[in-house]
Amino acid sequence: MTTSDTPVLEARGITKVFPGVVANQDVNLKLHKGEILALLGENGAGKSTLMNVIFGLYHPTEGEILVNGQPVRMKTPRDAIALGIGMVHQHFQLVPVMTVTDNIMLGDESVKNGLLDRRKVAARIKEISERYDMQVDTDAVIEDLPVGVRQRVEIVKSLYRNANILILDEPTAVLTPQEIEGLFRVMQTLKEQGNSIIFITHKLKEVLRIADRIMVLRGGRTVGEADPKTATQQQLAEMMVGREVILTVEKGAARPADVVLEIENLKASSDLGDPALRGVSLSVRSGEIVGVAGVQGNGQTELVEVITGLRKAEGGAVRIKGVDMTNASPRRVTHEGQSSHVPEDRHAYGMVDSYSIADNLVLNQYYLTPFARAATIQQNAIDEHAKALVAEFDVRTPSIHTHGGSLSGGNQQKMVVAREFSRPINLLIAAQPTRGIDVGSIEFIHNQIVTKRDEGVAVLLVSAELDEIMALSDRIAVMYKGEIIDIVDRKDATREGLGLLMAGVK
Repeated sequence: MTTSDTPVLEARGITKVFPGVVANQDVNLKLHKGEILALLGENGAGKSTLMNVIFGLYHPTEGEILVNGQPVRMKTPRDAIALGIGMVHQHFQLVPVMTVTDNIMLGDESVKNGLLDRRKVAARIKEISERYDMQVDTDAVIEDLPVGVRQRVEIVKSLYRNANILILDEPTAVLTPQEIEGLFRVMQTLKEQGNSIIFITHKLKEVLRIADRIMVLRGGRTVGEADPKTATQQQLAEMMVGREVILTVEKGAARPADVVLEIENLKASSDLGDPALRGVSLSVRSGEIVGVAGVQGNGQTELVEVITGLRKAEGGAVRIKGVDMTNASPRRVTHEGQSSHVPEDRHAYGMVDSYSIADNLVLNQYYLTPFARAATIQQNAIDEHAKALVAEFDVRTPSIHTHGGSLSGGNQQKMVVAREFSRPINLLIAAQPTRGIDVGSIEFIHNQIVTKRDEGVAVLLVSAELDEIMALSDRIAVMYKGEIIDIVDRKDATREGLGLLMAGVK
């Protein structure tokens, strides 16, 4: 790591107050040239707020920002960009129907003879891509690109604007293991070429591997720094949460009984019309957790969508407790099948951003007693239900009437989990249940999943996190190119063996 005495970026005494909430309290941060600084903290710890202050999206209530030792005042992100600061947000700021070139020059257009000079921009993008080993197709349309490549476009967009300080907000939350490896190679190259990076995350293994220094926030305050060479996951978890965190899942032996979910020779197509499921057969019994492992994009998403009624099956059958649910509506699967579903894309299928937390917590029950009577919504019952679940599932919010979309990603996930775990069910389908949430919340959700299993619920767990699959599952099915390549008992499973199966090697 190359550092000088003067930090390239410094935040001094930053306090940011929103109505009823102190998001940051007297936070200090220093970032040096050629350094990767990891910023750790629970959901709602104030990480994103601090970065939004640094990037000019928020104005601090108190405190100041310095760039290369000079105090600066940023009224908008344009000021931050002019100072060499770039930010890659957790939810990408790209226009899906536009090309890579048009997205990168949007707001900083290059014009020749009164027309957009796409050729010049594309040449600059190619130069940046080659310098940092981030190949992107300048003519590709964003919506046709995998998530990992979209993220690369965001990074190139910042570098195109001459950023030498990059803020990466939860950059690995939606990436496959292979894409994460690619991102880390890019980060290392950026660092070696003198750029400085703030890496916001809650994934302890990643922090220990990639960071030069670790800073931990809790409750909007700085609680300390750690050296990744000597720190342990356990120490970091305790700094984040303020208590001892059990990083291993404590569960007894499964006691599986009758088959609840039966999938037979299931076939379905992807959104692009390609075969996504090629004759998948699988059963899940009450009292067991069956994990579905695989690199993202091998049919796991389509499998969950067919089971839950969100995608049409083109062949085969889905049965819940012996009842044919093939191509049943999501409402029938939910109520007649007594199923709950934690979707991998909470924004598309798990919540309504503009609805209150209280209303989001009854999205699939609002018309049932006690939440409705004679077609009239009973708001008091909905509110009381919400207060109980917010407390039980530790959803951090100023009010149950706050819009769901204004919560942090982790608290949105806890809101969805609270709704899906809080009613009597036979079948729980959990797709990426801990994506984008912190260690304290992961511990809580993992314990809730095991509790459901021990209550006799059949659990189908789909996760891109191999550690999560191995920690929770009683049996593990590995998907590859739309097929289940093998099913192994957890006691016989190893990371190496599962990794080979995920690569299609049986």
